[in-house]
Amino acid sequence: MEAPGTTDDRLLHQRVVGGDESALGEVHDRLYPLVLGLALRVTRDRVVAEDIVQEVFVTFWERPLAFDPDRGSLRSWLATIAHRRAVDHVRTEERHRVRALAPRLADPEPSPMEDWVLAADEAARVRLAVSRLPSEVREAIELAYYRGRTYRQTAEDLGLPEGTVKSRIRLGLRRLADELAEKEV
Repeated sequence: MEAPGTTDDRLLHQRVVGGDESALGEVHDRLYPLVLGLALRVTRDRVVAEDIVQEVFVTFWERPLAFDPDRGSLRSWLATIAHRRAVDHVRTEERHRVRALAPRLADPEPSPMEDWVLAADEAARVRLAVSRLPSEVREAIELAYYRGRTYRQTAEDLGLPEGTVKSRIRLGLRRLADELAEKEV
């Protein structure tokens, strides 16, 4: 016995494979709210979510044979693609934020007096921002960035799972970047 909508999925899929643009329009009209809602929930950015939606439907149009109706519904397949793309986007943004913040967390190297004063001021701002973090987040940040511990070593030092430590560090870095960016404006 087939799941509800499976026959529709097969027919729409066959039409898209055959190059029928109206079939893609039907898929789009039917599943756009789902794909957009999922992307928006993950990214929390409407513009990014709409870009992801476009990528998902373009992917289906360009490679319709990647979908196999025997393995699941078109709804689930498109939702999975949207979720993966949204998560990839969030992870990429997170890496950019971490890279942008990392130089601020490093100890300044000795330099001419003006550079040293500016670096000391920025280091003080970072230390103050770190001190405002919740203690469990602050401990993870301090171990990882001030003491040069790896995620695994930090997890061992704190007696926590590595995933928990990574989450705390990510949260801390996000909060630090937001606070430091606010004060620069």
